[in-house]
Amino acid sequence: MQSRSLFTRSASFRPENLGQNALQLIGNLCFALFVIGVLAFTIIAATYQPDDPLLHPSTKLTSFLVSTSNATFHSDDSASHTGDDFLTPNSTSDAASAITLIDISAQTNGSVVEFSGAGDEAADSGPSCSDGPIDCSDTEIFHTMMRAAIEMFRDVHFYRFGKPAQGGDDGKSCDMAWRFRPKDAKRVGFYKDYRRFEIARSTNCSYSVVSIGDYHTGVNARKKRKTSKGSEFKAKHAADSLPGMVVPVVGEIVNDSLPVVESEGKFSSGKYLIYVGGGERCQSMNHYLWSFLCAVGEAQYLNRTLVMDLSICLNSMYSSSGQHEEGKDFRFYFDFEHLRDSASVLDQSQFWEDWNKWQKKDKLKLYLVEDFKITPMKLAEVNDALIMRKFGAVEPDNYWYRVCEGETESVIQRPWHLLWKSRRLLEIVSGIASRMNWDYDAVHVVRGEKAKNTELWPNLATDTSPDALITTLQDKIDDGRHLYIATNEPDTSFFDPLKDKYKTHFLDDYKDLWDENSEWYLETKKLNNGVDVEFDGYMRIEVDTEVFLRGKKQIETFYDLTSDCKDGINTCRTTA
Repeated sequence: MQSRSLFTRSASFRPENLGQNALQLIGNLCFALFVIGVLAFTIIAATYQPDDPLLHPSTKLTSFLVSTSNATFHSDDSASHTGDDFLTPNSTSDAASAITLIDISAQTNGSVVEFSGAGDEAADSGPSCSDGPIDCSDTEIFHTMMRAAIEMFRDVHFYRFGKPAQGGDDGKSCDMAWRFRPKDAKRVGFYKDYRRFEIARSTNCSYSVVSIGDYHTGVNARKKRKTSKGSEFKAKHAADSLPGMVVPVVGEIVNDSLPVVESEGKFSSGKYLIYVGGGERCQSMNHYLWSFLCAVGEAQYLNRTLVMDLSICLNSMYSSSGQHEEGKDFRFYFDFEHLRDSASVLDQSQFWEDWNKWQKKDKLKLYLVEDFKITPMKLAEVNDALIMRKFGAVEPDNYWYRVCEGETESVIQRPWHLLWKSRRLLEIVSGIASRMNWDYDAVHVVRGEKAKNTELWPNLATDTSPDALITTLQDKIDDGRHLYIATNEPDTSFFDPLKDKYKTHFLDDYKDLWDENSEWYLETKKLNNGVDVEFDGYMRIEVDTEVFLRGKKQIETFYDLTSDCKDGINTCRTTA
């Protein structure tokens, strides 16, 4: 029996059987590879969680949004990206158009500069050496104030100086406003500041600036005044925008009043789109914006006015009460003036008032859509005055963003450029940065619940301890620098050991910028029908993030301070 088995095996290795054996071996190998491939694909499909599209770096976000269908959202406490994040500064043209000391000297010497002084008449008659109050309209005083500002604030580019106004009652000060951008700005936009200058007059009638007040002290120069042509000193190419783009101007008076339809005829001839119901209420801000901009995009595609609800429900992750909070105004968080001036939108309260007034009289028709699978392309030929998309109660099929999925994705592009952050919040950002003279570095330190969860973030607590921070930062940030620490650590005394090496700053160091005596408080209270507005958690996140992003050096928690992954163990991306 044994000899027969040996004979069979030896027979299988005869030359005439080698080809058959090779084919069988190759077939078995291919089948094994196929099984392994199917197993790997199954594991990946079961465990893969796509990234939140709004958490990508802003340089990658636009192309990601227009090329990838992804509506998966993680619960996240970061600030949402908006259209102003995608604007890219042009540092070359920025510096070229800024005002310099040479420009002011050229004006003084009679060279041609785009300037017609606010005090030309006074200058023609010669300076006054009387002992009376300082004449802030005097051209020499104007030039002296401009020189002092440029020499003192060396980390910004100046683009326009406004007409000086009389300062305090003592007659020895002048208020002046100017428009500027930080040098090497990473965020696009102009800023406005106005300060009080203490002026000294010598016996030979020359003037000098004794001191310049703190941020926004020159209140008499705040409001934009109607002046004659050329009554401002401005850079030749500086305006409310950079070449080829419209940009935010932080510090100007915000006019975000609600648009109204002027007459019955205009209302009845208009075409409108409204989204009603759905699961967006009280979701994270990322989720809300992803859905809201889908609605804006559809309205633009259909050439209709979007009827929007300016009342937002703030998710509990951002509220001090830990509960969802209704009644928040869209204008608290986003630049409604820019949206209103760039797109066709109406507040739904005003719309329904007009609709009820004229709908029966003018026989205005409503077209109801209750299935998100009915695409905007199928609605393009609808002539009824109002298209109402009504969403049910079953998630996730009641999410607005479902309208922009599938075949619609290649047709409707979310108009991110229409949505900017609130300029009132950015005014607080500007105030914080200005108090550090726009010359500071920043570090983002995430702790809180993540630091306590050692299963997902095993090293975070240790890597963000004061001793570890000092060790990590010593090769990144020079000793003695202003260091802004953006953090969710509630007790900022935790970072006291860093004070020996750096001048540390935290968000709560600047509470006066949003307390009951601040411009922000008074303006938002007026916007809120006289009711106080809380500086809530999302506002804090937004301001903290924006101050961090304006630092000259920016050190992030993940990828810079710790090797832990942002979303927990084994979730690190290949690039930051």
